Amino acid sequence: MTTARQRSTVAEPLVRFERVTCGYDGEPVLRDLDLTIGQGAFVGIVGPSGAGKTTLLRAMVGAVPRVRGRVIVDGRVVGSGSTSGVGWVPQLQTVDWDFPATVREVVLMGRWGDRPWRAWASRADRALVDRMLERLGIGGSGDRHIRSLSGGQQQRVFLARAMIGDPKLLLLDEPTSGVDIKTRDDVLHLLADLNRDGMTIVLTTHELNSVAAHLPWVVCVNGRLIAEGDPEDVFTSAILQRTYAADLRVVRQDGTLLVADAAPHRLRDALRHRHAGFEHAHHEHADDDHIHTVADVPSSPGTR
Repeated sequence: MTTARQRSTVAEPLVRFERVTCGYDGEPVLRDLDLTIGQGAFVGIVGPSGAGKTTLLRAMVGAVPRVRGRVIVDGRVVGSGSTSGVGWVPQLQTVDWDFPATVREVVLMGRWGDRPWRAWASRADRALVDRMLERLGIGGSGDRHIRSLSGGQQQRVFLARAMIGDPKLLLLDEPTSGVDIKTRDDVLHLLADLNRDGMTIVLTTHELNSVAAHLPWVVCVNGRLIAEGDPEDVFTSAILQRTYAADLRVVRQDGTLLVADAAPHRLRDALRHRHAGFEHAHHEHADDDHIHTVADVPSSPGTR
């Protein structure tokens, strides 16, 4: 039986990076990258800011101007321009929210990539959009302006835009950035459902604990490939130190894996020592009244 841990390498390859060095006008962002993503994989790309996570995604759709080596998606070498069979969900921070578009119009943009000559939506197109929005839990929002939605709803709209072309490969750039914990979990569970239906999903994220809790495969990058595999194997202090150049602590307890910054407790202890005489032993709010229990607060001059 093939397990989730094995899926990325055992399944028929859908994406292959072969000795890829790529970037923009200056120095390469990624160097000598060899990476294979199998069909049906669910992969998280992690690494610090500037490590090349978004560039890795962009290379799969031919959006990186300088590439040495080969990127192959679904058996075809990626060149400049769009790559068929790939859906893209951008970072929400990159969206122009003042653009006058309704939810339905945004989703329909995912149809025009394959049919740029179509100047209007057919009745079948509109029905498909409505079904897609219903599937993603935002049915009835088609006529609303995209700006009027919550962050989680906006993320689902752009997910619908990517999915309406029925892609084999879905790429998401920081899909849970800037949303609350419940919305983050909802989005990740929705992606897990799509993956169970057979869609290959690759996303970038800064949220290591979400990756550890939800995703079966992780790729660590920082200008190059650092490591890949099951989070249980890859998330070690040594590998994360090589990835982030930071002291991270990995805790495993009762089947749960947690990654934490090992430095803050030293800062916290230093601040506690510095402000030891001013600490509040207890502070809570009850209805409209504030209840303060204060210990060891020195008197200020002129007070008793």
